[in-house]
Amino acid sequence: MTDNQLRWIEGLKAGERSVFDEIFRAYYEELVGFCLRYIPDQDMASEIVQDLFVKMWIRREDLRVTISLKAYLYKATRNHALNYLNQLKIQDKYKSYIGFQTIEGGNSPLDKLQESDLAEEIKRAVLSLPERRRRVFEMSRHEGLKNKQIAEKLNISVKTVENQMTKALEFLRNSLKDYLPVGLVFLIAFGGF
Repeated sequence: MTDNQLRWIEGLKAGERSVFDEIFRAYYEELVGFCLRYIPDQDMASEIVQDLFVKMWIRREDLRVTISLKAYLYKATRNHALNYLNQLKIQDKYKSYIGFQTIEGGNSPLDKLQESDLAEEIKRAVLSLPERRRRVFEMSRHEGLKNKQIAEKLNISVKTVENQMTKALEFLRNSLKDYLPVGLVFLIAFGGF
């Protein structure tokens, strides 16, 4: 790792906004170009890279760069892009399962309203989970982390992570059963894929 990269990492961890801006200017365009290999949409690739930088700033104090900063950013961009693609795949399966795509385009006001209402119910159910259980669920389903990674980050056992996920999925199935067909409740929690 170069001296400049070490300076950047230390400055970032210290909360130096000017250092963050330097890193952003140095790598943003390059990372968007790299992201386009996975996401063939310029706007979405830009959004993914911006989201990466926002998360990096928010979590700067916990930043662990064991390789070069450039390699770290490329790997993080790849992971964000793959997570996005995985979420799209889940959403497509979910939407086709409940019939949002049965009418060509599926863009009627009623479809949009139903999808929006259901998304709100899902969000409400996730937010009503106990804090640690919700954190485990979000790390698994939204951040794409494996049970072992979650256990390490939260300093708990893998078995505890598994128990928390089981309880979270059970709670979500029960909370959402009135809104969805029986077989789909499990899919809503993104655990059925």
